Amino acid sequence: MSEFLKQHIKKITPISDAEFDYIFSHFTTKKFKKHQFVIQEGESVPNDYFILNGCLKSYFTDNNGKEHILAFGMQDWWITDYEAYYNQSIATINIDCIEDSELLCLSFENREKLCAEIHKVEHFFRKKTNKRNVALQQRILSLLSNNAKEKYDQLLQLYPQLFQKVPKQLIASYLGVTRETLSRLNSSSK
Repeated sequence: MSEFLKQHIKKITPISDAEFDYIFSHFTTKKFKKHQFVIQEGESVPNDYFILNGCLKSYFTDNNGKEHILAFGMQDWWITDYEAYYNQSIATINIDCIEDSELLCLSFENREKLCAEIHKVEHFFRKKTNKRNVALQQRILSLLSNNAKEKYDQLLQLYPQLFQKVPKQLIASYLGVTRETLSRLNSSSK
């Protein structure tokens, strides 16, 4: 478990075993069952979550009861309601488990403490935030400019493993298409 996070951090910044042991002491581990909420709209968001295993989705439900998928999270990814986490406010989105999942939890207080104490940790999180910002911009541009087939092909190219873990109706919601359209896109890509 801890080795997985250590390798994840080392992809961005070198750290010693002693540094990692100290960093890791600020995390807690939590297991969630399939369909269990990690974050619920209207509640506080104390943690950012590093996914050790499993698959999650973040989404909001509009006034008509329609679920809009914002993001998925898989092994080696981070997920939370970042607005609520950084602002220490209540959640505006939900995050729940698509399958049984095991997460490392990092509280906002511990993250701030680690970033203040260890420059390498601050560097790591800055790089992760930069990557998340770029991915979010690409997603917005794709939603604004690509047709359904282009969005589908882009998602399949970037994250083929999603199609093994995530039910088709959730992929359709993420792409903003119907399940029927997704089936046609899936057939035409083979």
